[in-house]
Amino acid sequence: MQQSALVALQALYEQHFGAAPTHHRVLPRSGSARTYVRLWQEGHSAIGTYNPDTAENRAFMAFTAHFRAQGIRLPEIYAYNAEQHLYLQQDLGGQTLLQHLQAERGHERTVPDSVLHLYRSSLEQLARMQTVAATGLDYSVAHQQARFDAQNVRWDLNYFKYCFLKPAGVSYDEAALERDFAAFAEQVVQPGDDYFMFRDFQARNIMVHEGEPYFIDYQSGRQGPLLYDVASLLYQAKADLPADTREALLSHYLDALAEHIAIDRMAYRERFGDFVLLRTLQVLGAYGFRGLYEGRPHFVQSIPYALSNLRYYLQAYAPADSDQTLPELTRVLHEVAALTRYEQYDIARGAASPLRVTVSSFSYKRALPTDDSGNGGGFVFDCRALHNPGRYAPYKRLTGRDESVIQFLKTDSEIEDFLHEAFGLVDRAVEN
Repeated sequence: MQQSALVALQALYEQHFGAAPTHHRVLPRSGSARTYVRLWQEGHSAIGTYNPDTAENRAFMAFTAHFRAQGIRLPEIYAYNAEQHLYLQQDLGGQTLLQHLQAERGHERTVPDSVLHLYRSSLEQLARMQTVAATGLDYSVAHQQARFDAQNVRWDLNYFKYCFLKPAGVSYDEAALERDFAAFAEQVVQPGDDYFMFRDFQARNIMVHEGEPYFIDYQSGRQGPLLYDVASLLYQAKADLPADTREALLSHYLDALAEHIAIDRMAYRERFGDFVLLRTLQVLGAYGFRGLYEGRPHFVQSIPYALSNLRYYLQAYAPADSDQTLPELTRVLHEVAALTRYEQYDIARGAASPLRVTVSSFSYKRALPTDDSGNGGGFVFDCRALHNPGRYAPYKRLTGRDESVIQFLKTDSEIEDFLHEAFGLVDRAVEN
């Protein structure tokens, strides 16, 4: 974060709370141009945001004010400096719904009841946000586009084509695929889709605060179909929800939706598959851009989850005549679904391998770990630049097994990026 922006955010904090923050920590960057910093003093914490995109800030402010007035759980805006592209918002803590899911389920695929409650609550709030709570919303402030239309669909599909298909080496007939894209876009967008569309409704954008789900990152919202957001949440690749859980949560959403508007459940279910496919392809495009083009390993490691979703779509949702109505797209989807190069390391095969990998921690003040293998050692990673919770009194008597330390590392350090980069180096040696 620019020093001038940090100073201005500290001034906003002091203006709101009556005292300057005693600590600050720049948070890990996401995929956007926004930068975040946690500012705090005893008893008061807030998230400062710098975003050079004026139009995006304007949409965020307007949507926040409108939906908070309707009782939707969103962060409170404490202060806003439009000229300097800064705002100060409520600190909802450091745990997203995705992190909560991963922590509670461990290595199991089953989703615990406590997490299912949060998913149900999120879908109930979403149904209300999309319909009755959106009444009177001014879409003229929407960022980039006020309405999700066929052009939006084409953009997502071309994102998939150019950022995933090309770098993945999947061949296609350009003209034939574009014809299928156009036909699919017209199929997805239908008259009457005049609801609020969150646009990126996923478990990373749902914070668990005081036991309840709160929404963030809705500034790209616009008018559009209801089911895109539901597919985004239930088919979020990294969440890897079981099929029966997705089905139960879809039914729960439709029940909640029926409390606000009249719906044809059968018609909604028939349309749902289109949104599962669209969101899956958009996500593959994002993983391709961030992972295959930009070389960020953790995006590449997420590709297998999205491919699994695509295979499930082909099995459960793809129309029987799709090879006739969308021939080139269908052929490409089957070729993509058959890709194996991105699959995760085979744990069973690894367990039977004579290769042994040892991981040790050490202090430079003492010495590097001794190598008893006779192979001359391996990789050494210097972790001293990472933000260390052990520097702070509340954590000094805790270990890496304590939840508060785990959450500190996830939210106030760049440990995940660091680990993914380390894994990227080690994995090549292990596979070879």
